[in-house]
Amino acid sequence: MSEKLTNEKFLKYMEMFSLKGNIQYEYLYEIYSEVFDGLKEISENKEAGEVFNVQSSEIIFYLLGEYIYSIRGFTDEQVEQFVKNEKYKESMASVVMDKYISLGLYNHSEKALTNKFFPPISSIELYVNLMLNIVDNYSTRNKDKSLLVDLLKKTLSIARCILKLLCEGYETEAFSLWRTLHECECILILLDKYKEQVIPTYIRHMQYGLIFHMGDTDSETNKKVFAEIKAEMAKHDLKSKDTKKFIEYGWLLAIPEHETLDNFKLNFRDGVESLAGLHRYSQVYMTSSEILHASPMLIYANKSYFHLLTLVNLYESFFRIEFVFQSLFFTYFSDEAKQRYVEMKKLYFSQLLSIHKREMANLKSIGHKK
Repeated sequence: MSEKLTNEKFLKYMEMFSLKGNIQYEYLYEIYSEVFDGLKEISENKEAGEVFNVQSSEIIFYLLGEYIYSIRGFTDEQVEQFVKNEKYKESMASVVMDKYISLGLYNHSEKALTNKFFPPISSIELYVNLMLNIVDNYSTRNKDKSLLVDLLKKTLSIARCILKLLCEGYETEAFSLWRTLHECECILILLDKYKEQVIPTYIRHMQYGLIFHMGDTDSETNKKVFAEIKAEMAKHDLKSKDTKKFIEYGWLLAIPEHETLDNFKLNFRDGVESLAGLHRYSQVYMTSSEILHASPMLIYANKSYFHLLTLVNLYESFFRIEFVFQSLFFTYFSDEAKQRYVEMKKLYFSQLLSIHKREMANLKSIGHKK
């Protein structure tokens, strides 16, 4: 069991955080002491159940969170009144103790089928992590280039979130998030392929979307924008009922191939996904949508099946994202970053291909048993 901190050690510990604002250290130490003593008494009561160690650092983190959040926006005078109120003090001590016990000793966790050390997770996360670090170190004032890099960064971040959800045992949640990843990768593929031919139009439609969802149609600027939207829609024989889908997907009309595409529509499946050459994923995308919208499939999902389904589709999305990354990478990034990336690819890309092949076989095996 960790020892209770003295007032002096407590103050030194707090100095490590370099906290700003009106921090009442003596007040916080009194609450810390009360919580520590209360937890120690519970831990030594064998009749209460499981024996546990009391960690001062965890108490302090919860305590600081409660205190800083409580006084946010307060004047110094209001802070002084706050700390003098015994009711708030007692409440804060009780809340910190409850959170320590409930979110620590009795924290609920799902049964996970994997962990961050397992090669199908750790190998791809290593790759994604390096790519994110490279993208983080890149900056530009060119909006066209910045859009691609920003979208790439968000796409990689989503991929990493999916991995973390799988490690926490949230397979269906991870699979529903793959839907967003797939949408991002399709847009990324199209913007990378057509670049200056499409990117300015895509940016313009982003601006349309912002104004449309703000719901402000009264300002002169917005009136001009809505007049522009109406004029552009008229060029393509679109009606008022098509306004929302034009704003969201009208940028696809800047892609010449849309005219030759069978059953082209201003939507994701028959527009974005098809033009990106990934319409073969439409069924998987539909399944992910059913999960996202809380169908019975979500409630009674087979954990193993959705774990593998998510992992396999994540890998396949990643391979395409990596291709776009490399096309951007060698154009925009430094020689040092290029060299680091090339060395990593030599070591790990073949392993990722091997892992994908193996997990695909596992998925097919489970699929046959369903």
